[in-house]
Amino acid sequence: MKKIIYSIICIVIIGLIALLFILDLNKGDKKNNDLEKIRVAEVAHTVFYAPQYAAISQGFFEEEGLDIELILTPGADKVTAAVLSGDVEIGFSGSEACIYVYNAGEKDYLKTFAQLTQKDGTFLVSREKIDNFTLDDLKGKSVIGGRQGGMPEMTFEWALRQNGIDPVNDLDIDTSVAFAAMSGAFIGGQGDFVTLFEPNALQIEQQGLGYVVASIGELGGVVPYTSYSARISYLEQNPEIIEKFTRAIQKGLDYVHNHSDEEVASAILEFFPDTSLNDLTGVIKRYRSIEAWPTTTEFSSESFYHLQEIMQAANELDNTVKYEDLIYIKD
Repeated sequence: MKKIIYSIICIVIIGLIALLFILDLNKGDKKNNDLEKIRVAEVAHTVFYAPQYAAISQGFFEEEGLDIELILTPGADKVTAAVLSGDVEIGFSGSEACIYVYNAGEKDYLKTFAQLTQKDGTFLVSREKIDNFTLDDLKGKSVIGGRQGGMPEMTFEWALRQNGIDPVNDLDIDTSVAFAAMSGAFIGGQGDFVTLFEPNALQIEQQGLGYVVASIGELGGVVPYTSYSARISYLEQNPEIIEKFTRAIQKGLDYVHNHSDEEVASAILEFFPDTSLNDLTGVIKRYRSIEAWPTTTEFSSESFYHLQEIMQAANELDNTVKYEDLIYIKD
Protein backbone atom coordinates (compact mmCIF):
# COMPACT_ATOMS: atom_id res chain seq x y z
CA MET A 1 0.00 0.00 0.00
CA LYS A 2 2.79 2.38 0.89
CA LYS A 3 4.42 1.67 -2.46
CA ILE A 4 1.20 2.55 -4.27
CA ILE A 5 0.82 5.83 -2.34
CA TYR A 6 4.48 6.66 -3.00
CA SER A 7 4.02 5.99 -6.72
CA ILE A 8 0.94 8.21 -6.83
CA ILE A 9 2.79 11.03 -5.07
CA CYS A 10 5.70 10.74 -7.54
CA ILE A 11 3.30 10.88 -10.50
CA VAL A 12 1.57 13.96 -9.07
CA ILE A 13 4.92 15.71 -8.48
CA ILE A 14 6.11 14.91 -12.01
CA GLY A 15 2.81 16.18 -13.37
CA LEU A 16 3.11 19.44 -11.46
CA ILE A 17 6.66 19.96 -12.66
CA ALA A 18 5.57 19.36 -16.25
CA LEU A 19 2.67 21.78 -15.83
CA LEU A 20 4.92 24.48 -14.40
CA PHE A 21 7.35 23.98 -17.27
CA ILE A 22 4.59 24.41 -19.84
CA LEU A 23 3.27 27.50 -18.08
CA ASP A 24 6.76 28.98 -18.04
CA LEU A 25 7.14 28.37 -21.76
CA ASN A 26 3.80 30.03 -22.42
CA LYS A 27 4.85 32.96 -20.26
CA GLY A 28 7.98 33.35 -22.39
CA ASP A 29 5.92 33.21 -25.58
CA LYS A 30 3.56 35.84 -24.19
CA LYS A 31 6.51 38.08 -23.35
CA ASN A 32 7.84 37.82 -26.90
CA ASN A 33 4.36 38.42 -28.32
CA ASP A 34 4.08 41.60 -26.28
CA LEU A 35 7.05 43.12 -28.14
CA GLU A 36 6.34 45.29 -31.17
CA LYS A 37 8.09 43.85 -34.24
CA ILE A 38 10.03 46.49 -36.19
CA ARG A 39 11.84 45.71 -39.44
CA VAL A 40 14.93 47.82 -40.18
CA ALA A 41 16.68 47.89 -43.56
CA GLU A 42 20.39 48.17 -42.71
CA VAL A 43 22.59 49.60 -45.46
CA ALA A 44 25.71 47.66 -44.37
CA HIS A 45 26.95 45.32 -41.68
CA THR A 46 29.94 47.01 -40.10
CA VAL A 47 31.54 47.69 -36.71
CA PHE A 48 30.86 51.33 -37.57
CA TYR A 49 27.34 50.69 -36.27
CA ALA A 50 28.51 49.43 -32.89
CA PRO A 51 26.01 51.54 -30.85
CA GLN A 52 23.12 49.91 -32.69
CA TYR A 53 24.39 46.37 -32.05
CA ALA A 54 25.08 47.25 -28.43
CA ALA A 55 21.50 48.48 -28.09
CA ILE A 56 20.30 45.08 -29.32
CA SER A 57 22.69 42.89 -27.31
CA GLN A 58 22.15 44.83 -24.09
CA GLY A 59 18.38 44.55 -24.38
CA PHE A 60 17.69 48.27 -24.77
CA PHE A 61 15.08 47.70 -27.48
CA GLU A 62 13.32 45.06 -25.39
CA GLU A 63 13.24 47.51 -22.49
CA GLU A 64 11.28 49.78 -24.80
CA GLY A 65 8.94 46.97 -25.86
CA LEU A 66 10.46 46.53 -29.32
CA ASP A 67 11.70 43.49 -31.22
CA ILE A 68 14.12 44.57 -33.93
CA GLU A 69 14.70 42.61 -37.13
CA LEU A 70 17.72 43.84 -39.10
CA ILE A 71 17.58 43.18 -42.83
CA LEU A 72 20.84 43.75 -44.71
CA THR A 73 20.02 45.95 -47.72
CA PRO A 74 23.27 47.07 -49.40
CA GLY A 75 23.03 50.59 -50.84
CA ALA A 76 21.09 53.62 -49.58
CA ASP A 77 18.98 53.56 -52.74
CA LYS A 78 17.84 50.02 -51.94
CA VAL A 79 17.16 50.96 -48.32
CA THR A 80 14.82 53.78 -49.35
CA ALA A 81 13.11 51.50 -51.86
CA ALA A 82 12.44 48.99 -49.07
CA VAL A 83 10.97 51.72 -46.84
CA LEU A 84 8.82 53.25 -49.58
CA SER A 85 7.47 49.84 -50.62
CA GLY A 86 6.51 48.99 -47.04
CA ASP A 87 8.85 46.01 -46.85
CA VAL A 88 10.34 47.59 -43.72
CA GLU A 89 9.18 50.24 -41.29
CA ILE A 90 12.53 51.98 -40.77
CA GLY A 91 15.49 52.63 -43.04
CA PHE A 92 19.06 52.95 -41.84
CA SER A 93 21.44 54.55 -44.32
CA GLY A 94 23.11 57.78 -45.33
CA SER A 95 20.94 60.86 -44.74
CA GLU A 96 21.39 61.83 -48.38
CA ALA A 97 18.82 59.17 -49.28
CA CYS A 98 16.00 61.21 -47.73
CA ILE A 99 17.05 64.25 -49.75
CA TYR A 100 16.98 62.29 -53.02
CA VAL A 101 13.50 60.95 -52.29
CA TYR A 102 12.18 64.39 -51.30
CA ASN A 103 13.57 66.07 -54.41
CA ALA A 104 12.09 63.33 -56.59
CA GLY A 105 8.64 64.55 -55.58
CA GLU A 106 7.55 61.54 -53.51
CA LYS A 107 4.40 62.49 -51.57
CA ASP A 108 4.92 60.06 -48.68
CA TYR A 109 8.60 60.95 -48.44
CA LEU A 110 11.10 60.00 -45.74
CA LYS A 111 12.17 62.04 -42.74
CA THR A 112 15.20 61.43 -40.58
CA PHE A 113 14.50 61.02 -36.87
CA ALA A 114 17.81 59.90 -35.33
CA GLN A 115 21.50 59.76 -36.22
CA LEU A 116 23.87 56.95 -35.22
CA THR A 117 27.15 58.15 -36.74
CA GLN A 118 28.50 61.65 -37.32
CA LYS A 119 31.45 61.03 -39.63
CA ASP A 120 32.31 58.93 -42.65
CA GLY A 121 33.23 55.45 -41.49
CA THR A 122 35.48 54.40 -44.36
CA PHE A 123 39.25 54.11 -44.34
CA LEU A 124 41.52 54.54 -47.33
CA VAL A 125 43.50 51.36 -47.93
CA SER A 126 46.66 51.35 -50.06
CA ARG A 127 48.01 48.31 -51.88
CA GLU A 128 51.55 49.46 -51.10
CA LYS A 129 52.90 50.68 -47.78
CA ILE A 130 53.33 54.46 -47.84
CA ASP A 131 55.17 56.28 -45.07
CA ASN A 132 53.91 59.80 -44.26
CA PHE A 133 50.95 59.47 -46.64
CA THR A 134 49.24 62.58 -48.00
CA LEU A 135 46.37 62.85 -50.45
CA ASP A 136 48.87 63.99 -53.06
CA ASP A 137 50.02 60.36 -53.17
CA LEU A 138 46.74 59.57 -54.93
CA LYS A 139 47.60 61.58 -58.02
CA GLY A 140 47.83 59.36 -61.08
CA LYS A 141 46.48 56.37 -59.13
CA SER A 142 43.26 54.36 -59.35
CA VAL A 143 40.83 54.16 -56.41
CA ILE A 144 37.79 51.95 -55.91
CA GLY A 145 35.59 54.66 -54.42
CA GLY A 146 32.08 53.26 -54.02
CA ARG A 147 28.71 53.99 -55.60
CA GLN A 148 28.34 57.33 -57.35
CA GLY A 149 25.97 59.51 -55.34
CA GLY A 150 26.61 57.54 -52.15
CA MET A 151 28.01 59.27 -49.08
CA PRO A 152 31.35 57.39 -48.98
CA GLU A 153 32.17 58.40 -52.55
CA MET A 154 30.91 61.98 -52.22
CA THR A 155 32.77 62.56 -48.93
CA PHE A 156 35.95 61.18 -50.46
CA GLU A 157 35.66 63.53 -53.44
CA TRP A 158 34.92 66.50 -51.17
CA ALA A 159 38.03 65.76 -49.11
CA LEU A 160 40.11 65.65 -52.28
CA ARG A 161 38.82 69.02 -53.48
CA GLN A 162 39.46 70.55 -50.05
CA ASN A 163 43.09 69.51 -50.47
CA GLY A 164 43.47 70.90 -53.99
CA ILE A 165 43.04 67.60 -55.84
CA ASP A 166 40.69 67.27 -58.81
CA PRO A 167 38.74 63.98 -58.46
CA VAL A 168 38.20 63.83 -62.20
CA ASN A 169 41.57 64.76 -63.68
CA ASP A 170 44.15 64.01 -60.98
CA LEU A 171 43.22 60.35 -60.38
CA ASP A 172 40.91 57.60 -61.55
CA ILE A 173 37.99 56.87 -59.20
CA ASP A 174 36.10 53.69 -60.08
CA THR A 175 32.44 53.94 -59.05
CA SER A 176 31.31 50.86 -60.98
CA VAL A 177 32.09 48.30 -58.27
CA ALA A 178 29.12 47.32 -56.10
CA PHE A 179 29.45 48.20 -52.43
CA ALA A 180 29.52 44.58 -51.27
CA ALA A 181 32.16 43.66 -53.88
CA MET A 182 34.71 46.42 -53.21
CA SER A 183 36.89 44.41 -50.84
CA GLY A 184 36.91 41.39 -53.13
CA ALA A 185 37.74 43.50 -56.18
CA PHE A 186 40.73 45.01 -54.38
CA ILE A 187 41.93 41.59 -53.22
CA GLY A 188 41.60 40.43 -56.81
CA GLY A 189 44.09 43.08 -57.95
CA GLN A 190 41.80 45.92 -58.99
CA GLY A 191 42.82 49.46 -58.01
CA ASP A 192 45.80 50.99 -56.22
CA PHE A 193 43.55 52.10 -53.33
CA VAL A 194 40.11 51.29 -51.98
CA THR A 195 37.81 52.88 -49.39
CA LEU A 196 36.45 50.30 -46.92
CA PHE A 197 34.44 50.08 -43.74
CA GLU A 198 35.58 47.98 -40.81
CA PRO A 199 36.19 45.13 -40.27
CA ASN A 200 36.98 44.81 -44.02
CA ALA A 201 39.92 47.23 -43.87
CA LEU A 202 41.43 45.31 -40.95
CA GLN A 203 41.00 41.99 -42.75
CA ILE A 204 42.87 43.36 -45.76
CA GLU A 205 45.71 44.45 -43.48
CA GLN A 206 45.87 41.10 -41.71
CA GLN A 207 46.12 39.28 -45.02
CA GLY A 208 49.07 41.49 -45.95
CA LEU A 209 47.19 42.78 -49.00
CA GLY A 210 46.96 46.44 -48.03
CA TYR A 211 47.58 49.18 -45.50
CA VAL A 212 45.21 51.72 -43.95
CA VAL A 213 46.68 55.15 -44.73
CA ALA A 214 43.88 57.59 -43.91
CA SER A 215 40.43 58.04 -42.37
CA ILE A 216 37.89 59.59 -44.73
CA GLY A 217 35.85 60.56 -41.67
CA GLU A 218 38.63 62.73 -40.31
CA LEU A 219 38.91 64.44 -43.68
CA GLY A 220 35.19 64.89 -44.29
CA GLY A 221 34.02 66.61 -41.09
CA VAL A 222 30.83 66.26 -39.05
CA VAL A 223 27.63 65.22 -40.86
CA PRO A 224 24.58 63.08 -40.02
CA TYR A 225 26.37 60.31 -41.89
CA THR A 226 24.20 57.29 -41.06
CA SER A 227 20.71 57.82 -39.71
CA TYR A 228 17.27 56.32 -39.25
CA SER A 229 14.34 57.40 -41.37
CA ALA A 230 10.73 56.49 -42.04
CA ARG A 231 7.86 57.62 -44.25
CA ILE A 232 5.98 60.66 -42.96
CA SER A 233 2.77 58.60 -42.78
CA TYR A 234 4.45 56.06 -40.49
CA LEU A 235 5.97 58.79 -38.33
CA GLU A 236 2.60 60.50 -37.91
CA GLN A 237 0.79 57.25 -37.10
CA ASN A 238 3.43 55.78 -34.79
CA PRO A 239 5.05 58.57 -32.75
CA GLU A 240 5.34 56.34 -29.66
CA ILE A 241 7.25 53.65 -31.55
CA ILE A 242 9.64 56.24 -32.98
CA GLU A 243 10.18 57.68 -29.52
CA LYS A 244 10.89 54.23 -28.07
CA PHE A 245 13.23 53.34 -30.94
CA THR A 246 15.13 56.60 -30.51
CA ARG A 247 15.50 56.06 -26.77
CA ALA A 248 16.98 52.60 -27.38
CA ILE A 249 19.50 54.02 -29.86
CA GLN A 250 20.42 56.76 -27.39
CA LYS A 251 21.07 54.08 -24.78
CA GLY A 252 23.32 52.35 -27.32
CA LEU A 253 25.29 55.56 -27.87
CA ASP A 254 25.57 56.07 -24.12
CA TYR A 255 26.82 52.51 -23.69
CA VAL A 256 29.59 52.98 -26.26
CA HIS A 257 30.72 56.25 -24.70
CA ASN A 258 30.64 54.91 -21.15
CA HIS A 259 32.43 51.61 -21.69
CA SER A 260 35.93 50.62 -22.75
CA ASP A 261 36.87 49.47 -26.24
CA GLU A 262 37.06 45.85 -25.07
CA GLU A 263 33.72 46.04 -23.26
CA VAL A 264 32.03 47.41 -26.37
CA ALA A 265 33.74 44.75 -28.49
CA SER A 266 32.47 42.03 -26.14
CA ALA A 267 28.95 43.45 -26.34
CA ILE A 268 28.81 43.26 -30.15
CA LEU A 269 31.00 40.18 -30.70
CA GLU A 270 27.97 38.01 -31.49
CA PHE A 271 27.33 40.15 -34.58
CA PHE A 272 30.86 39.55 -35.91
CA PRO A 273 31.57 35.86 -35.27
CA ASP A 274 34.43 35.79 -37.78
CA THR A 275 36.32 38.57 -35.99
CA SER A 276 38.30 37.95 -32.81
CA LEU A 277 37.66 39.96 -29.65
CA ASN A 278 41.16 41.43 -29.89
CA ASP A 279 40.65 42.55 -33.50
CA LEU A 280 37.22 43.90 -32.76
CA THR A 281 38.62 45.89 -29.85
CA GLY A 282 41.17 47.41 -32.19
CA VAL A 283 38.50 48.42 -34.67
CA ILE A 284 36.38 50.03 -31.93
CA LYS A 285 39.45 51.98 -30.85
CA ARG A 286 40.02 53.10 -34.45
CA TYR A 287 36.47 54.42 -34.79
CA ARG A 288 36.54 56.04 -31.37
CA SER A 289 39.76 57.86 -32.30
CA ILE A 290 37.99 59.73 -35.12
CA GLU A 291 34.93 60.49 -32.94
CA ALA A 292 32.71 58.52 -35.29
CA TRP A 293 29.83 58.31 -32.81
CA PRO A 294 27.87 61.33 -31.58
CA THR A 295 26.74 61.69 -27.98
CA THR A 296 23.13 62.22 -29.02
CA THR A 297 20.71 61.03 -31.71
CA GLU A 298 19.91 64.66 -32.50
CA PHE A 299 22.00 66.53 -35.03
CA SER A 300 22.40 70.18 -35.90
CA SER A 301 21.26 72.08 -38.94
CA GLU A 302 24.93 72.96 -39.54
CA SER A 303 25.86 69.30 -39.99
CA PHE A 304 22.82 68.75 -42.24
CA TYR A 305 23.78 71.65 -44.49
CA HIS A 306 27.40 70.46 -44.57
CA LEU A 307 26.05 67.15 -45.84
CA GLN A 308 24.34 69.01 -48.68
CA GLU A 309 27.50 71.02 -49.34
CA ILE A 310 29.28 67.72 -49.95
CA MET A 311 26.47 66.56 -52.25
CA GLN A 312 26.51 69.79 -54.24
CA ALA A 313 30.28 69.61 -54.68
CA ALA A 314 29.76 66.16 -56.20
CA ASN A 315 27.11 67.56 -58.58
CA GLU A 316 24.49 65.29 -57.02
CA LEU A 317 22.29 68.07 -55.62
CA ASP A 318 20.99 71.24 -57.27
CA ASN A 319 18.75 72.75 -54.61
CA THR A 320 19.33 72.81 -50.87
CA VAL A 321 16.57 71.26 -48.77
CA LYS A 322 15.57 72.98 -45.53
CA TYR A 323 16.56 71.25 -42.31
CA GLU A 324 13.04 71.49 -40.90
CA ASP A 325 11.55 69.86 -44.01
CA LEU A 326 13.35 66.55 -43.58
CA ILE A 327 14.03 66.28 -39.85
CA TYR A 328 11.28 64.67 -37.80
CA ILE A 329 10.46 66.44 -34.56
CA LYS A 330 7.61 65.07 -32.46
CA ASP A 331 4.86 67.59 -31.88
